[in-house]
Amino acid sequence: MNMTEKIQRLKKEKDAVILAHYYVRPEIQDIADYIGDSFYLSRIAVGLKEKTIVFCGVSFMGESAKILNPDKTVLMPDMEADCEMAHMATVEEIQRIKDTYEDVAVVCYINSTAELKCHSDVCVTSANAVKIVKALPNKNIYFIPDRNLAHFVAEQVPEKNFIFNEGFCPVHERMKLLEIKQAKEAHPDAEILTHPECPEGIRNISDYIGSTSGILNYAAKSERKEFIICTENGVRYELEKKNPGKIFYFTETEPVCKGMKLITLDKAAHVLETGENEVQVSEELIRESVKPLQNMLDMAKQREQ
Repeated sequence: MNMTEKIQRLKKEKDAVILAHYYVRPEIQDIADYIGDSFYLSRIAVGLKEKTIVFCGVSFMGESAKILNPDKTVLMPDMEADCEMAHMATVEEIQRIKDTYEDVAVVCYINSTAELKCHSDVCVTSANAVKIVKALPNKNIYFIPDRNLAHFVAEQVPEKNFIFNEGFCPVHERMKLLEIKQAKEAHPDAEILTHPECPEGIRNISDYIGSTSGILNYAAKSERKEFIICTENGVRYELEKKNPGKIFYFTETEPVCKGMKLITLDKAAHVLETGENEVQVSEELIRESVKPLQNMLDMAKQREQ
């Protein structure tokens, strides 16, 4: 019995379901029951019938799954898999902004800790941030923790007054504009598809800016055959699988999330077998942090109707 077969057997025995983000290794994507970006996974986590969720992603994702499903067991293949940006805001600064600005909404990117979520009004993902911010009644928007996504949203919603936090995704922040321009020179017919966590200079030369799922959808629908992808390289697997006749280029220095790449088949099998690495969130933290997450899901649903 190989490792994949072992995982399939353990899933049935433990009444478990595997969720995986596009940034994890290809072999992990292959064993997942559901694979997607943060918004899709947050929606799909609610209402799953299985009693155990194995979340192949970083810590804030497992926390969010537990918050939305407090009666389920949520297991993380590697507890060290973390997102640096998730910690790049403070409760003290949130309170200072609330004390300084009237009519302010604290908009929290889902890539954040449960502690930050419970001091926020609504969560967003890169897939729904623009729509949700537009729908908020508040004039002032304090967007945490990512400054790049915040500036992108502010450009789309000029009627709002944004207060910017100084957090960022190290993977997207470290992408080199020069390397992207060099890739474009080498492949002039390629479209540049960019995640909004990238800095402004990269966004400015892009043909499309959107979430991971947005990039996947755009590439699938485009009549172009070549694309330069400005996001974490784990998305390459899904892009090539869904678009066999198209070519996808990454920068010479490929963007890699080390936290996501910590997830392996061995680790997924281990937590299924032992029940180790269970996500623990206090009842009080669940009670407070579920509010902005539920607000996001409710508002996103309303915008879809």
